[in-house]
Amino acid sequence: MRIREINVTPVAFRDPPLLNAAGVHEPWALRTVVEVVTDEGLTGLGETYGDLDHLVRVRAAAEALIGHDVYGHNAMYATVAGLVGADVVTDLHGLTGTSSRAKTVDRIFSPFEVACLDIRGKAAGRPVVDLLGGRVRDAVPYSAYLFYKWAGHPGAPDDGFGAALDPEGVVEQARLLIGRYGFRSIKLKGGVFPPEQEVEAIRALHEAFPEHPLRLDPNAVWSVETSIRVGRELDGVLEYLEDPTEGIENMARVAAEVPMPLATNMCVVTPEHIPPAVRQGAIGVLLTDHHYWGGLVRSAHIATLCETFGIELSMHSNSHLGISLAAMTHLAAATPAVTHACDTHTPWQDGQDVVAPSSGGKGALRFVDGAVPVPDGPGLGVELDRDALAIMNEQYEKCGVRSRDDTTYMRSVDPSFSARRPRW
Repeated sequence: MRIREINVTPVAFRDPPLLNAAGVHEPWALRTVVEVVTDEGLTGLGETYGDLDHLVRVRAAAEALIGHDVYGHNAMYATVAGLVGADVVTDLHGLTGTSSRAKTVDRIFSPFEVACLDIRGKAAGRPVVDLLGGRVRDAVPYSAYLFYKWAGHPGAPDDGFGAALDPEGVVEQARLLIGRYGFRSIKLKGGVFPPEQEVEAIRALHEAFPEHPLRLDPNAVWSVETSIRVGRELDGVLEYLEDPTEGIENMARVAAEVPMPLATNMCVVTPEHIPPAVRQGAIGVLLTDHHYWGGLVRSAHIATLCETFGIELSMHSNSHLGISLAAMTHLAAATPAVTHACDTHTPWQDGQDVVAPSSGGKGALRFVDGAVPVPDGPGLGVELDRDALAIMNEQYEKCGVRSRDDTTYMRSVDPSFSARRPRW
């Protein structure tokens, strides 16, 4: 079964003003939808980043992959690697760690691999989770992903989530998301305010939700000394502390001095980072992300490697739509080492999606007590809503955003803002 056609569609959807160490989310988030069509008429879906530098290379890869066998994982990977050559794609926001050629190949290859797994599942009449070894859980837990945020974008009406700029606002945001989705663990995106204020917010969350595991992620803007101090202050409060400081060596120094595990999606982002991280004892939890770890199969390989060395797993999230949520859910459902609830931005999309709802109004993807049941249909178990795709593509053409740049957007509001590391 060979690839006859690949459609690559950039989309934009509204994003709230979510604050982070790099600045603030722009009013529009970008993604790219990949649809692979075979000579037998089966189609498969993938989703990836929407930044222009990445999009150009995804389009080039789509042309190069025409004629490939959808079962030829290794051949397709080699084709993408050859096409990339020595190129390196760098994220302007800098929240997913260092860039490299290997990471560039993996992030371009990933949506095509997911789409081909979708096709293979449909051809076999089995869900993707079965192609990855079968489910070890029927539903995948996700965490309430909290952000400091403005009430709305400058010059625009307030959004439906409201402001969260202090501990009280953060707790109210948690109540909203937990009440709506039933999440049973909580993550706060930090690195926005001085550490003392973020410690206060974590303590307020702990008081309000004493049974919910808590995580804090300052995106590597703390010094080693600050990281150690905060880690010790939050002894017995945090499930894990995510990327408090920058780099494997600094993370190892902190890990040796704090009581909770350190997690990362920034200092270990390609296979070559795993040996030094293991050797130095830098992390206890890896947040995998199939979008830049090369797809679902390669992510499963990384999971096995991490399990060998006693590293636990969770899953990283960027602003995404339902195709990615489906892929994440199938992968986590088939991965025994995923022992922590995964991250997801889905609540912040507030119903915007390119995935069609199923009959009965429940939707192919839904949250039940904070977890997403694994779709039962063949492949990813989701279908494309072509009307929604067309609307989001039109929004892409009109919105004027072509690359996510949290720092420049923040400086348009606060010219004095600096994204330097360490900041505290």
